[in-house]
Amino acid sequence: MNLPNKLTIFRVILIPFFVLFLLLDPENQAYRYIADAIFIVASLTDMLDGKIARKYNLVTNFGKFMDPLADKLLVCSAMICLVSTRQIPAWIVIVIISREFIISGFRLIASDNGIVIAASMWGKFKTVFQMLMIIVLIANIPVAFFQVLGDILMYVALVLTVVSLVDYIVKNKDVLKEQK
Repeated sequence: MNLPNKLTIFRVILIPFFVLFLLLDPENQAYRYIADAIFIVASLTDMLDGKIARKYNLVTNFGKFMDPLADKLLVCSAMICLVSTRQIPAWIVIVIISREFIISGFRLIASDNGIVIAASMWGKFKTVFQMLMIIVLIANIPVAFFQVLGDILMYVALVLTVVSLVDYIVKNKDVLKEQK
């Protein structure tokens, strides 16, 4: 097993520890900082495994499947926990998770037709803002600036989620046409 795949597995292994520290005692700021640190490390492994895989030509079918799944598990786990702590409205998380299901479905149909749908610029911006939002919300720093920053990041991530969904649909609408 190559290094990028090991980093992906490591990211998945970190998720239960992240959730544990975030939900064990949501009022305990020390636990929140530990959860935030775990989330940041997991997020950095996402960036690192992709760079290593591309640079050293270590792209595998396992990585193509597991890397995006690990990302979705990490981000969705975080947002669901943040609904539980009442820091993000459930409807926003539903919109974000729905987008992930829709894009995954598009990619599955495309794959069946031998088409690869690469991540778009909008999708990458969306991911960055979702991760920044999660980091700020988990930290839960009781200073007005950070509270406002968390709200701004939340709505920017939401807008980018919708924009990236529309972008994927418009660019890949032919994927849904019946094959002859």
